[in-house]
Amino acid sequence: MVRASGAERRSPRSDSRRCRSRATASTASGSSSKRSAWPRARRTRPRLPTPAGAPVLAVTLLSSLRTLVSVGFDLKRLFDRHRASPSGEDDSEATALLARAAEVSRAGRSQEAGTLYRQILQTRKSHLGALRGLRDLAAAAGRWAEALDLEQRIVGAVAPAERSPETEWLAVIHYELGRAELARGHPAAAVAHLRNAVRTDRSFLPAALALGDAYEATGDRREAVRVWERAAETQPALPLLARLERAFREDGRPTRMIALYRQALDKAPDELALAVALGRVFFELEMLDEAADQFEKVEVRAPALPVVHAYLGAVFERRGETRAAFDEYRRALQLGHAFDWPHQCATCGATSALWQDRCPSCHRWNTLRPVRG
Repeated sequence: MVRASGAERRSPRSDSRRCRSRATASTASGSSSKRSAWPRARRTRPRLPTPAGAPVLAVTLLSSLRTLVSVGFDLKRLFDRHRASPSGEDDSEATALLARAAEVSRAGRSQEAGTLYRQILQTRKSHLGALRGLRDLAAAAGRWAEALDLEQRIVGAVAPAERSPETEWLAVIHYELGRAELARGHPAAAVAHLRNAVRTDRSFLPAALALGDAYEATGDRREAVRVWERAAETQPALPLLARLERAFREDGRPTRMIALYRQALDKAPDELALAVALGRVFFELEMLDEAADQFEKVEVRAPALPVVHAYLGAVFERRGETRAAFDEYRRALQLGHAFDWPHQCATCGATSALWQDRCPSCHRWNTLRPVRG
């Protein structure tokens, strides 16, 4: 009997289990095949669809931006117009108050004028006319600290082209504050104000003179001489040279005294006042021949100057030439008998026998100049 094969010995149950296993394997294989064919997911933001009205929206935004820019420029022009005319010239109410304040100020009612100026500033804080009016009132009353505060506001409000006269005022106020400190015996405090005055306006002669005086009062003689020398380099004025001459005389430096006036004459050869001053230095140093020669040179250019004949008379007297001395003295007396050089105000024309920091007539600062022969 032939032995049955292994296949025949298997039961139908095992066959059915095999078929199910194959089907399951086939299904699993197919499922795995499908998964491996899918693309791997990417973490990217989905692209939004472009709306059909996008070009219209862009045009609208651009138009809005142009409108905003236009409005911005209009506002800038408006503010610039307001800033360019801070004095309120177009303001009828302010103009009327300003005119009234000026009127009562001329009448001597300074307190009422100040009230009117402050009334303008209540609504127009940078009104130049009102600020200047209050500054002038403060300066006239000697309230220099108040004047300084007002002037600083003015300088901050004016246009750059109008700043020059205001810086002159600023120098004057610092000068007066320094002068007041000197008078109170506070030279160190005076130095601070006077340095500000010189920095603000380097041509302001009174400040340079007073600054040197303040340094000298503190005991710093060397710095005083430096201040005067720096000022004399650009402005060889007689008051500066006189202070330097005194310092050199006290230090025993006669040759430096002579060089001082010669250098000044080199810079300003037409200044007869400097030529006379050089002759005076020769005379005081007993250099009589040099003094006579110098004064005779000046006499040729200005024969009617009393001071020249007065000094020539003194030179001849020292020499023992009595008759010549009398003749010169007589001429000096006839012409005005003055040993000091007269000065004249460059603003109002008033004359003064001596240099002063302020004109005695118009009360302007730094305006007196030597009278030309």
